[in-house]
Amino acid sequence: MEALLYKPIDRVTRSTLVLHDLLKHTPVDHPDYPLLQDALRISQNFLSSINEDIDPRRTAVTTPKGETRQLVKDGFLVEVSEGSRKLRHVFLFTDVLLCAKLKKTSVGKHQQYDCKWYIPLADLVFPSPEESEASPHVHPFPDHELEDMKMKISALKSEIQKEKANKAQSRAIERLKKKMFENEFLLLLNSPTIPFRIHNRNGKSYLFLLSSDYERSEWREAIQKLQKKDLQAFVLSSVELQVLTGSCFKLRTVHNIPVTSNKDDDESPGLYGFLHVIVHSAKGFKQSANLYCTLEVDSFGYFVSKAKTRVFRDTTEPKWDEEFEIELEGSQSLRILCYEKCYDKTKVNKDNNEIVDKIMGKGQIQLDPQTVETKNWHTDVIEMNGIKVEFSMKFTSRDMSLKRTPSKKQTGVFGVKISVVTKRERSKVPYIVRQCVEEVEKRGIEEVGIYRISGVATDIQALKAVFDANNKDILLMLSDMDINAIAGTLKLYFRELPEPLLTDRLYPAFMEGIALSDPAAKENCMMHLLRSLPDPNLITFLFLLEHLKRVAEKEPVNKMSLHNLATVFGPTLLRPSEVESKAHLTSAADIWSHDVMAQVQVLLYYLQHPPISFAELKRNTLYFSTDV
Repeated sequence: MEALLYKPIDRVTRSTLVLHDLLKHTPVDHPDYPLLQDALRISQNFLSSINEDIDPRRTAVTTPKGETRQLVKDGFLVEVSEGSRKLRHVFLFTDVLLCAKLKKTSVGKHQQYDCKWYIPLADLVFPSPEESEASPHVHPFPDHELEDMKMKISALKSEIQKEKANKAQSRAIERLKKKMFENEFLLLLNSPTIPFRIHNRNGKSYLFLLSSDYERSEWREAIQKLQKKDLQAFVLSSVELQVLTGSCFKLRTVHNIPVTSNKDDDESPGLYGFLHVIVHSAKGFKQSANLYCTLEVDSFGYFVSKAKTRVFRDTTEPKWDEEFEIELEGSQSLRILCYEKCYDKTKVNKDNNEIVDKIMGKGQIQLDPQTVETKNWHTDVIEMNGIKVEFSMKFTSRDMSLKRTPSKKQTGVFGVKISVVTKRERSKVPYIVRQCVEEVEKRGIEEVGIYRISGVATDIQALKAVFDANNKDILLMLSDMDINAIAGTLKLYFRELPEPLLTDRLYPAFMEGIALSDPAAKENCMMHLLRSLPDPNLITFLFLLEHLKRVAEKEPVNKMSLHNLATVFGPTLLRPSEVESKAHLTSAADIWSHDVMAQVQVLLYYLQHPPISFAELKRNTLYFSTDV
């Protein structure tokens, strides 16, 4: 009987897959395309509502009350235990939460889980931020080390691709894969920062760290849904605990740690490049509230928050119409979370990463390369918890976004050579650079993630137009504009220069110089290269360098270290223009990993160097040949 009842749902599942394939192979301009899209959305919504309503069919063991205990959810989470991070496999059953780790077993032996602790759901509570005791201090992993790991992973990934293309021995590939897994595992363990606290009424508290608020909310909601049932407190005997832990291995739904080295070769590598997303509006709220959205994408196996709209105050129909540019690093999904902003001063953040705002709804969509990779905007609606959020997106692959396109007109400042701009302005440093830097130092130097967090793309375009037209209202507009948009305008200016600030001609020499191992030879070479830059480029570079050092001095507040700033600005200041980069382009991910690593290192070298003065550099020119 039960099998028969599942038949219609299985049929919808099959037709959903068929619709997905049909959509993939239907041209976007075909009249059936929107109809197929609607049909797919209806099917997916139907299936997700079914999934929410039925308990999983995986029966485990009987509970002390004699009912069957089922596994509802499981996954890998990072637990803070005795001051250090440990990767755990957490199992949520109908009446108990169990935290386990895989035992080390010898080859050929059946793998087993070891139970670290369990809490009956009747005894489980979520302490609010103000109730929870201060978190056990966990030494945060320095951002630059996390960035280094990502670079290493990308480099190993392209090395594996090369070895496969060269039909290398499987042993060599396995060795590289092992190395990559170790780095990915470390990244997975050390990057999460959002606290998820669980408390047992009978005393003990536990702390997990997650990288995504979406995930934290999923765990919390799944537990709260089960707690609505009539649950009894209990204690498991050692035999019962052994049986329950023993069942985990065969019941688990998540088999592998979510790292890319665990993926099959034929799985999609995800998208590399820039995703442009416009968050238009939302409707379906029951009462007025202060509302905003955040966007999360996955990279390196875990999700991170990448952008946030402004708060639309006191409304049931927020209209944000904000555009964001999100960098994708092997991403496959986009998540949108809708929050109600909390202005309650009593909910003090014990912990910088605490999120006290209430999630009103959340939803996720797959980034299908075929539908996303079109030149046109693709508008969609995500339904979450009775709320509908409308958004549009388009994708630019990394090799397309690497292009520097000189401006056709020689008026304005964007896409125009820096020497032309400074000569026209009779200035040493372009006006746009001076004004943006001044504004950031005035009111953005303590902004968390300054230069890393995207500004609203429409604001950046508005500032670009004003600077290009040399409008007299520039200063007024700057003082009113969101500081992330000003920071974004400065980055865009350098990114759109027809040739990089550190020039195409010197690029190969910078790459060689940074690779030198002898410190004295490196110092000589790197200073000599600066002397070889044209004056406008050198003066602007030194001006920017001093500004970035001042930003990094506020790292305890703005969380932007020298390494973070080098990661953001390195490629922007060094990446060769298209003509140059064609010579050493293999694949988008490949060029990205090797060249970007070196570009970041070049800027970091100068950022960590004692102050460099223009006069001093020029004085020393007498002793050197300017030939590079």
